[in-house]
Amino acid sequence: MWPPTNPPQKLHFVSIPSSKATQYKKNLIDKYGNSDINEAEVIICIGGDGFMLETLHNYLNYHIPIYSINFGSVGFLTNPKVTLEKDLPSILHQAQPTYLHPLSMTAYTADGKTHTALAFNDIFLYRQTRQAAKIQIITNDEIRLSELICDGIIVSTPAGSTAYNLSAHGPIVPLNSGLLPLTPICPFRPRRWKGALLPSSTSIQFLTIEEQKRPIAAVADFTEIRDVTKVFVKENKTIKSEILFNPGHELSERIVTEQFTA
Repeated sequence: MWPPTNPPQKLHFVSIPSSKATQYKKNLIDKYGNSDINEAEVIICIGGDGFMLETLHNYLNYHIPIYSINFGSVGFLTNPKVTLEKDLPSILHQAQPTYLHPLSMTAYTADGKTHTALAFNDIFLYRQTRQAAKIQIITNDEIRLSELICDGIIVSTPAGSTAYNLSAHGPIVPLNSGLLPLTPICPFRPRRWKGALLPSSTSIQFLTIEEQKRPIAAVADFTEIRDVTKVFVKENKTIKSEILFNPGHELSERIVTEQFTA
Protein backbone atom coordinates (compact mmCIF):
# COMPACT_ATOMS: atom_id res chain seq x y z
CA MET A 1 0.00 0.00 0.00
CA TRP A 2 1.10 3.54 -0.76
CA PRO A 3 2.90 5.51 0.59
CA PRO A 4 5.90 3.48 1.75
CA THR A 5 7.68 4.33 5.00
CA ASN A 6 10.53 6.10 3.16
CA PRO A 7 10.77 7.84 -0.23
CA PRO A 8 11.25 5.19 -2.94
CA GLN A 9 14.76 4.95 -4.37
CA LYS A 10 14.43 2.08 -6.84
CA LEU A 11 12.83 3.59 -9.96
CA HIS A 12 12.29 2.02 -13.37
CA PHE A 13 11.90 4.43 -16.32
CA VAL A 14 9.99 3.90 -19.58
CA SER A 15 9.18 6.49 -22.25
CA ILE A 16 7.72 7.12 -25.67
CA PRO A 17 10.37 7.20 -28.46
CA SER A 18 10.23 10.97 -29.09
CA SER A 19 13.56 12.80 -28.83
CA LYS A 20 12.36 15.08 -26.00
CA ALA A 21 10.96 12.21 -23.95
CA THR A 22 14.00 9.97 -24.38
CA GLN A 23 16.36 12.81 -23.47
CA TYR A 24 14.27 13.58 -20.39
CA LYS A 25 14.37 9.89 -19.42
CA LYS A 26 18.16 9.84 -19.88
CA ASN A 27 18.52 12.89 -17.63
CA LEU A 28 16.44 11.23 -14.92
CA ILE A 29 18.36 7.95 -15.22
CA ASP A 30 21.65 9.84 -14.94
CA LYS A 31 20.40 11.33 -11.67
CA TYR A 32 18.53 8.39 -10.11
CA GLY A 33 19.70 5.28 -11.95
CA ASN A 34 17.37 2.80 -13.62
CA SER A 35 16.48 -0.17 -11.44
CA ASP A 36 15.65 -3.55 -12.89
CA ILE A 37 11.89 -4.00 -13.18
CA ASN A 38 12.03 -6.95 -10.76
CA GLU A 39 13.49 -4.72 -8.05
CA ALA A 40 11.70 -1.43 -8.79
CA GLU A 41 9.41 0.27 -6.27
CA VAL A 42 7.82 2.62 -8.84
CA ILE A 43 7.57 2.67 -12.63
CA ILE A 44 8.08 6.17 -14.07
CA CYS A 45 6.10 6.40 -17.32
CA ILE A 46 7.07 9.31 -19.60
CA GLY A 47 4.49 9.95 -22.32
CA GLY A 48 0.80 10.63 -22.89
CA ASP A 49 -2.41 8.91 -21.91
CA GLY A 50 -2.09 6.26 -24.62
CA PHE A 51 1.39 5.28 -23.48
CA MET A 52 0.17 5.24 -19.89
CA LEU A 53 -2.51 2.71 -20.84
CA GLU A 54 0.08 0.68 -22.72
CA THR A 55 2.34 0.69 -19.65
CA LEU A 56 -0.55 -0.46 -17.44
CA HIS A 57 -1.01 -3.47 -19.73
CA ASN A 58 2.69 -4.24 -20.18
CA TYR A 59 3.51 -4.24 -16.46
CA LEU A 60 0.23 -5.58 -15.12
CA ASN A 61 1.76 -8.70 -13.58
CA TYR A 62 4.51 -6.84 -11.68
CA HIS A 63 2.08 -5.15 -9.24
CA ILE A 64 4.19 -1.98 -9.11
CA PRO A 65 2.69 1.55 -8.78
CA ILE A 66 3.00 3.72 -11.89
CA TYR A 67 3.72 7.45 -11.84
CA SER A 68 3.20 8.99 -15.26
CA ILE A 69 4.77 12.26 -16.46
CA ASN A 70 3.01 14.05 -19.29
CA PHE A 71 4.81 14.20 -22.64
CA GLY A 72 1.60 13.79 -24.64
CA SER A 73 -1.38 15.89 -25.67
CA VAL A 74 -4.14 15.67 -23.03
CA GLY A 75 -2.41 14.05 -20.09
CA PHE A 76 -5.55 13.08 -18.18
CA LEU A 77 -3.81 10.07 -16.61
CA THR A 78 -0.48 11.81 -16.07
CA ASN A 79 1.28 14.32 -13.82
CA PRO A 80 3.03 17.56 -14.84
CA LYS A 81 6.69 17.41 -15.83
CA VAL A 82 9.11 17.21 -12.90
CA THR A 83 12.12 19.51 -13.30
CA LEU A 84 15.53 18.01 -12.66
CA GLU A 85 16.06 20.45 -9.79
CA LYS A 86 13.28 18.80 -7.79
CA ASP A 87 13.64 15.60 -5.80
CA LEU A 88 11.58 12.96 -7.58
CA PRO A 89 11.60 10.37 -4.71
CA SER A 90 10.17 13.00 -2.33
CA ILE A 91 7.46 13.87 -4.87
CA LEU A 92 6.61 10.17 -5.24
CA HIS A 93 6.46 9.75 -1.45
CA GLN A 94 3.78 12.44 -1.27
CA ALA A 95 1.79 11.10 -4.22
CA GLN A 96 -1.75 9.81 -3.76
CA PRO A 97 -2.73 6.36 -5.13
CA THR A 98 -5.68 5.62 -7.39
CA TYR A 99 -6.75 2.01 -7.91
CA LEU A 100 -8.24 0.86 -11.22
CA HIS A 101 -10.10 -2.34 -12.10
CA PRO A 102 -10.14 -3.18 -15.82
CA LEU A 103 -12.96 -4.55 -17.92
CA SER A 104 -12.58 -8.10 -19.22
CA MET A 105 -13.71 -8.85 -22.77
CA THR A 106 -14.38 -12.26 -24.26
CA ALA A 107 -15.09 -12.02 -27.98
CA TYR A 108 -16.23 -14.81 -30.30
CA THR A 109 -15.55 -14.42 -34.02
CA ALA A 110 -17.12 -15.75 -37.20
CA ASP A 111 -14.25 -18.20 -37.72
CA GLY A 112 -15.09 -19.95 -34.45
CA LYS A 113 -12.20 -18.51 -32.43
CA THR A 114 -12.35 -17.00 -28.93
CA HIS A 115 -10.36 -13.91 -27.95
CA THR A 116 -9.84 -12.28 -24.55
CA ALA A 117 -8.53 -8.83 -23.63
CA LEU A 118 -8.51 -6.27 -20.81
CA ALA A 119 -9.43 -2.59 -20.95
CA PHE A 120 -8.69 0.11 -18.39
CA ASN A 121 -10.36 2.76 -20.57
CA ASP A 122 -13.20 1.22 -22.54
CA ILE A 123 -14.47 -1.59 -24.72
CA PHE A 124 -16.38 -0.62 -27.85
CA LEU A 125 -17.99 -2.27 -30.84
CA TYR A 126 -18.17 -0.53 -34.21
CA ARG A 127 -19.29 -1.25 -37.77
CA GLN A 128 -16.62 -2.41 -40.22
CA THR A 129 -18.37 -1.35 -43.42
CA ARG A 130 -20.77 1.27 -44.76
CA GLN A 131 -23.66 -0.79 -43.36
CA ALA A 132 -24.93 0.25 -39.92
CA ALA A 133 -24.32 -2.23 -37.13
CA LYS A 134 -27.20 -4.15 -35.62
CA ILE A 135 -26.56 -5.22 -32.05
CA GLN A 136 -28.65 -6.99 -29.42
CA ILE A 137 -27.89 -5.94 -25.83
CA ILE A 138 -28.26 -8.37 -22.93
CA THR A 139 -27.45 -7.62 -19.29
CA ASN A 140 -27.43 -10.30 -16.58
CA ASP A 141 -29.04 -12.72 -19.09
CA GLU A 142 -31.98 -10.38 -19.78
CA ILE A 143 -32.54 -8.87 -23.23
CA ARG A 144 -32.60 -5.09 -22.83
CA LEU A 145 -32.58 -4.04 -26.49
CA SER A 146 -33.56 -6.58 -29.12
CA GLU A 147 -32.00 -4.48 -31.88
CA LEU A 148 -29.85 -1.36 -31.71
CA ILE A 149 -29.06 0.07 -35.14
CA CYS A 150 -25.99 2.28 -34.79
CA ASP A 151 -22.36 2.91 -35.67
CA GLY A 152 -21.36 1.14 -32.47
CA ILE A 153 -21.56 1.06 -28.69
CA ILE A 154 -19.14 1.78 -25.81
CA VAL A 155 -18.77 0.27 -22.34
CA SER A 156 -16.52 2.51 -20.29
CA THR A 157 -14.76 2.27 -16.95
CA PRO A 158 -15.19 5.29 -14.65
CA ALA A 159 -11.59 6.30 -15.47
CA GLY A 160 -12.35 6.04 -19.18
CA SER A 161 -15.69 7.83 -18.99
CA THR A 162 -13.99 11.13 -19.91
CA ALA A 163 -12.48 9.67 -23.09
CA TYR A 164 -14.35 8.15 -26.08
CA ASN A 165 -17.48 7.80 -23.94
CA LEU A 166 -17.61 11.56 -23.32
CA SER A 167 -16.99 12.33 -27.00
CA ALA A 168 -20.03 10.14 -27.80
CA HIS A 169 -22.08 12.25 -25.34
CA GLY A 170 -21.97 9.62 -22.60
CA PRO A 171 -22.02 10.57 -18.90
CA ILE A 172 -18.92 11.14 -16.79
CA VAL A 173 -19.01 8.97 -13.66
CA PRO A 174 -16.85 9.28 -10.50
CA LEU A 175 -14.24 6.63 -9.77
CA ASN A 176 -16.05 5.31 -6.69
CA SER A 177 -19.52 5.37 -8.27
CA GLY A 178 -19.69 1.63 -8.91
CA LEU A 179 -21.17 2.39 -12.33
CA LEU A 180 -20.30 1.57 -15.94
CA PRO A 181 -21.58 3.91 -18.69
CA LEU A 182 -23.09 2.15 -21.71
CA THR A 183 -23.18 4.65 -24.58
CA PRO A 184 -24.35 4.22 -28.20
CA ILE A 185 -22.31 5.68 -31.07
CA CYS A 186 -24.61 7.50 -33.53
CA PRO A 187 -27.78 5.51 -32.77
CA PHE A 188 -30.32 5.35 -35.61
CA ARG A 189 -32.94 3.12 -33.97
CA PRO A 190 -34.07 3.57 -31.25
CA ARG A 191 -33.12 7.12 -32.20
CA ARG A 192 -33.71 8.66 -28.78
CA TRP A 193 -31.91 5.99 -26.76
CA LYS A 194 -29.01 7.74 -25.00
CA GLY A 195 -27.51 4.73 -23.25
CA ALA A 196 -27.55 3.50 -19.66
CA LEU A 197 -25.66 3.53 -16.38
CA LEU A 198 -25.10 -0.03 -15.18
CA PRO A 199 -23.90 -1.33 -11.79
CA SER A 200 -20.27 -2.37 -12.09
CA SER A 201 -21.26 -5.94 -11.18
CA THR A 202 -23.33 -6.23 -14.38
CA SER A 203 -22.54 -8.91 -16.94
CA ILE A 204 -22.98 -7.39 -20.42
CA GLN A 205 -23.44 -9.34 -23.64
CA PHE A 206 -23.58 -8.04 -27.21
CA LEU A 207 -24.85 -10.18 -30.08
CA THR A 208 -24.19 -9.26 -33.70
CA ILE A 209 -27.31 -9.31 -35.91
CA GLU A 210 -26.82 -10.08 -39.62
CA GLU A 211 -23.14 -10.71 -39.00
CA GLN A 212 -22.23 -11.45 -42.64
CA LYS A 213 -23.97 -8.40 -44.05
CA ARG A 214 -23.06 -6.08 -41.17
CA PRO A 215 -19.66 -7.17 -39.75
CA ILE A 216 -18.62 -5.66 -36.44
CA ALA A 217 -15.25 -5.22 -34.70
CA ALA A 218 -14.62 -5.05 -30.95
CA VAL A 219 -11.84 -3.04 -29.31
CA ALA A 220 -10.52 -3.29 -25.74
CA ASP A 221 -8.15 -0.33 -25.21
CA PHE A 222 -5.72 -1.06 -28.09
CA THR A 223 -6.65 -4.69 -28.81
CA GLU A 224 -8.92 -4.97 -31.87
CA ILE A 225 -10.87 -8.11 -32.81
CA ARG A 226 -12.69 -8.10 -36.16
CA ASP A 227 -15.78 -10.00 -37.33
CA VAL A 228 -17.15 -10.62 -33.85
CA THR A 229 -20.42 -12.49 -33.41
CA LYS A 230 -20.76 -12.30 -29.63
CA VAL A 231 -18.96 -10.21 -26.98
CA PHE A 232 -19.09 -10.55 -23.20
CA VAL A 233 -17.95 -7.67 -20.96
CA LYS A 234 -17.58 -7.59 -17.18
CA GLU A 235 -15.51 -5.62 -14.67
CA ASN A 236 -12.58 -7.69 -13.41
CA LYS A 237 -12.33 -7.17 -9.65
CA THR A 238 -9.47 -9.67 -9.35
CA ILE A 239 -7.10 -7.22 -11.06
CA LYS A 240 -6.16 -3.92 -9.41
CA SER A 241 -3.61 -1.49 -10.81
CA GLU A 242 -2.16 1.40 -8.82
CA ILE A 243 -1.52 4.83 -10.36
CA LEU A 244 0.13 7.68 -8.46
CA PHE A 245 -0.90 11.34 -8.70
CA ASN A 246 0.42 14.53 -7.13
CA PRO A 247 -1.69 15.85 -4.21
CA GLY A 248 -4.55 17.96 -5.55
CA HIS A 249 -4.06 16.38 -8.97
CA GLU A 250 -5.82 13.07 -8.25
CA LEU A 251 -7.83 11.33 -10.96
CA SER A 252 -11.04 11.45 -8.92
CA GLU A 253 -10.78 15.25 -8.65
CA ARG A 254 -10.05 15.59 -12.37
CA ILE A 255 -13.16 13.58 -13.21
CA VAL A 256 -15.26 15.94 -11.07
CA THR A 257 -13.59 19.01 -12.59
CA GLU A 258 -14.18 17.72 -16.12
CA GLN A 259 -17.93 17.85 -15.50
CA PHE A 260 -17.74 21.61 -15.05
CA THR A 261 -15.59 22.22 -18.12
CA ALA A 262 -17.28 23.91 -21.06
